[in-house]
Amino acid sequence: MKDLPPQIRERTIAKARILIEALPFMQEHRGKVVVIKYGGAAMDRAPLARPFAQDVALLLHSGISPVIVHGGGPQVTEMSTQLGIETTFVDGLRVTDAATLDVATMVLAGKLNTGVVSNLLSGDVPAVGLSGVDGGLLLARRQTAPDLGFVGEVVSVNAGVARTLMDREYVPVVASIAMDEFGQAYNVNADVVAAELAVSLGAEKLVFINDVPGVIGAGGDLLSELGAQEVLDLLAEVDAIAGGMIPKLESAVRALKAGISRVHLVDGRVEHGLVLELFTPEGVGTMITPDAATGPTSGDHFDPESAGHVG
Repeated sequence: MKDLPPQIRERTIAKARILIEALPFMQEHRGKVVVIKYGGAAMDRAPLARPFAQDVALLLHSGISPVIVHGGGPQVTEMSTQLGIETTFVDGLRVTDAATLDVATMVLAGKLNTGVVSNLLSGDVPAVGLSGVDGGLLLARRQTAPDLGFVGEVVSVNAGVARTLMDREYVPVVASIAMDEFGQAYNVNADVVAAELAVSLGAEKLVFINDVPGVIGAGGDLLSELGAQEVLDLLAEVDAIAGGMIPKLESAVRALKAGISRVHLVDGRVEHGLVLELFTPEGVGTMITPDAATGPTSGDHFDPESAGHVG
């Protein structure tokens, strides 16, 4: 080091500081399950897909057990348009007739699932693709409030299917197609699937990777931290939350109430956003806690005593 030019020496020391700063986060997460809902630009754009695979590899090699649930709404819409099938949404949920269900199954459990797994494998992540139908992972029933056609809600999760893969050091990659006890397939919102899997697996954290920086306040600023009740208050306000964010936030509250330590919303358009959110003091998205009153103060993602970011 003494023979290095000053600027190179300082840059090298800065890298060491970053690694040391990340260490307590890695230690806190070691041995824990983290469920990641993967969607948006991070999944759709090749330049962002590779950093995501690298992030998952880092989690895996840090002793964390990642489980990935992927979305694919834009791709389903695109294919539906190509086939002349009209697309309709209600509160961020896709109305799914028989034709749309066929498209969703083809796109989610076929093309997209294979693509996500291939990308992860190329990044040295031993990923295995499956849908909620495989092994009876997700048992569903028709959603009736509102009735959106072949849209399902999760009745139960056979967590043993995912755990069998995880015990053998594979990373499950789940497409959000499920079936009922009679074999009828359903399109299930991927945010809901991720939350239900997180609860059933006893995950430490649930991370939603989206195409937005996180939860945006009335003034247009990113809300770095929120409590579950604050989220419910936002959901109760007319036009406070965009339609696509509603199932994410509802699923976040459901997961927190069921015992998940933290829920994070991360911008998938930011390279290595997953690692930045989980392994740095500041984070880059919105962290939602079970109770804001007992958690860290707004804007402070990490306090070693209150375990803000590390849960």
